[in-house]
Amino acid sequence: MIVSHDWLRSFAPHDKRAHDIGELLNDHTVTLDGLESLRKDIAAIVVGLVVEQARHPDSDHLSITKVDDGSGVLLDVVCGAPNVTAGVKYPFARAGTTMPDGLLIAKRKIRGQTSNGMLCSARELKLSTEHDGILALTTDAAPGTPILQVLGEIGDSQLNLDVLPNRPDLLSHRGIAREVSALLGVPLTLGDLSTEERDVVGRVPVAQDATSATADGVTIAIEDLASCPRYLGVVIRGVTVGASPDWLRARLEAVGSRSINNVVDATNYALLGLGQPVHAFDLSRLHGHTIVVRPVRDGERLVTLDGVDRKIPAGTAAICDGAQPVALAGIMGGRDSEVTDSTTDILLEVANFDARFVRRVRRAVGLSTDASYRYERGIDDASSPEVALQCAALITRVAGGTVTARLDVGSAPPSRAAVTLRPSRVTKLLGDPVESSEIVLILTALGCTVTTSGDDTLVVTPPTWRNDLLKEVDLIDEVVRVRGFDAVSDELRAFRPGTVPDHPLHLAELRVRACLVGRGLYETRPMPFTKDATSAARVQNPLADDEPYLRASILDTLARRVEYNLNRMEGDVRLFEVGHVFLPGPDRLPREEVRVGAVLLGKRRPVHFTEQEPPSFDAWDAKALASDLAAAAFPGRAISLIPSDTDALWLVHADALVIGSVRRVIVDKPVWAADTYGVELTLGVMPSADVAPAGQHAPAPAPAASRSPSEPHVVYRTIPTLPAASFDLALVLPDSVSAADVEMILRRESGELLEFVHVFDEYRGDRLPAGKRSVGWRLQFRHPERTLRDKELDGRRSKLVSALQRELGVSVRG
Repeated sequence: MIVSHDWLRSFAPHDKRAHDIGELLNDHTVTLDGLESLRKDIAAIVVGLVVEQARHPDSDHLSITKVDDGSGVLLDVVCGAPNVTAGVKYPFARAGTTMPDGLLIAKRKIRGQTSNGMLCSARELKLSTEHDGILALTTDAAPGTPILQVLGEIGDSQLNLDVLPNRPDLLSHRGIAREVSALLGVPLTLGDLSTEERDVVGRVPVAQDATSATADGVTIAIEDLASCPRYLGVVIRGVTVGASPDWLRARLEAVGSRSINNVVDATNYALLGLGQPVHAFDLSRLHGHTIVVRPVRDGERLVTLDGVDRKIPAGTAAICDGAQPVALAGIMGGRDSEVTDSTTDILLEVANFDARFVRRVRRAVGLSTDASYRYERGIDDASSPEVALQCAALITRVAGGTVTARLDVGSAPPSRAAVTLRPSRVTKLLGDPVESSEIVLILTALGCTVTTSGDDTLVVTPPTWRNDLLKEVDLIDEVVRVRGFDAVSDELRAFRPGTVPDHPLHLAELRVRACLVGRGLYETRPMPFTKDATSAARVQNPLADDEPYLRASILDTLARRVEYNLNRMEGDVRLFEVGHVFLPGPDRLPREEVRVGAVLLGKRRPVHFTEQEPPSFDAWDAKALASDLAAAAFPGRAISLIPSDTDALWLVHADALVIGSVRRVIVDKPVWAADTYGVELTLGVMPSADVAPAGQHAPAPAPAASRSPSEPHVVYRTIPTLPAASFDLALVLPDSVSAADVEMILRRESGELLEFVHVFDEYRGDRLPAGKRSVGWRLQFRHPERTLRDKELDGRRSKLVSALQRELGVSVRG
């Protein structure tokens, strides 16, 4: 769900930044997948530091400056602003940048002096209408920092929210605004509409009936109440269809929706702003000025708004006029009744379609839309009359016209059932006392109606838009998330070793992880299932039919991870896992053990250009790893590895007890892949749930001290799953050009898809001119979401070569 911060603020007025709202929602309501400024037109502008400034020799009002843009090379830039000063930072547009007004900044000569970019004013960046010279920046940001990171939030911002299926109420700006209102304690408003505009429409009488109603010459009837329990219509006459006002276009464009015309844009505003799909028909193109929701007849078809002639599936209902279908209910309207520039009278549809019905039709016709997405997840049926009022009021504002009739056919949804909530149960589940008054305050802010019944009973009626609040535990979850998960006590409950910081098994896991990570291995956490039928236990309801058993060995699981990497041409693998295995027990239940497993495959280290081939992992590497791992897991014990006469290479002993083995791992591998060696050690047997009474072990560790500003800011990225692409560059360099100079340009011009760049060869000889040498570079790229194509690599190669030739005089060796 894409949310505009400015649009959200119109429903729930607040003074928070978009970043703060995103963090608030992420902590309490919905996962924030991304936050992006809509000022992408200045994304290429960076911080530039003017290092030197001198008068232009051929001009009284121009200056020649040397600008540090973070590239490592000072750029000559001609500037006409009187306030340019050495030692000050300004917004800088490099050559090749397109400015907000469409101007392309190019390298060019001004009065005989070359200018390699432009120092920018606030007006040129569309930050102000004033023009008082270039914009001086008071910032500690380094040269080359994107200007958007320095200026903070300017203009509107997009919040990308990952709305889960159980919260369809969050699929609109008003739905998100309800959450912001509850969390910040700010009021809710009608957004861009006024109460007076809404009330004007509300004063028009409503023609109501259970199956059919007529008003102002328009008839609406429902013959299939199962598919459409309720259908509301608003007749608006005298509209003028045309372009939408700027504010309405801006609202839609801020969330990626294209403006069509003022009437259609108003219906899209209702969809994205209020969460209710709305459709507008050209009333003059409806036969008999009639709408009927009826079963489809044999052979009936409809040309939808996207121009596709579709057969409507039999056994479903359709929106029809007096002669034929005019819309796919809950999905898309028909082209023959769409609003055009010549439309003057419209019928506004606000309907409640059954979710199962919409899903069946959507699958049958193969057409998914924003409307069907919301209907399938459930809309707030009770809010449909309010949406009809607000959408009609918006249309009369942006397109003119008069509301002449309102029709309401069908039945209103039943009232929500009340749920009983015990404050004592809230306290028991949270582990902290929560006052009844606080619970009432939270639930009331979320739209619930709360009454007291007895000393320990609250009767809660959820709002109509919260179909997910059905049980007591659902309400408790609401209390927890609004209070904040950080507010939940961190008192330890000693049920599993991982929750007890001084438990020996937990400490052993920490030590072996540190040992393996220090040896350059990556941790993996797969599911503990296998296809091996000899395993001790079969899962009654397996997640995957081809893996119905609980594993008896971690190395079996790691072998599948090795095969996964080999299938993607990754032959250097170092993985480990700390997990559980399941072995035959004394009774029907298996015995659960905690083990650590590790696999080694491929080269010990990256290839260096001074060697033909680096050494590969062998059995002795696995033996050394097993020795270190056992010493870390069992400090103070005598560790020994004894050759085995079984399928293991060595058995690992701690004192006289066998704790694991070293073995060759059998994998399905291509001919080019090396052998795989593995280590598996038992750390301990999982205890029962009753490890110790709560409070017996050490208290929760104190919160870690905040990170010092001098400490590096570590950014973690997911391990890539797509194959990398690489190419080599053999470059002829003058002896005066260092490899570091070349690498700086290679990294700068390669972009964020570059994984690594390193030298693999150097040549000096008779075949090169004096004072020259050839250096070979290998560059590897990887895209996080797709496989790179050859033509993309060719383009990157050409860009790199051009930059090297231009800046360093480097050429490609033929």
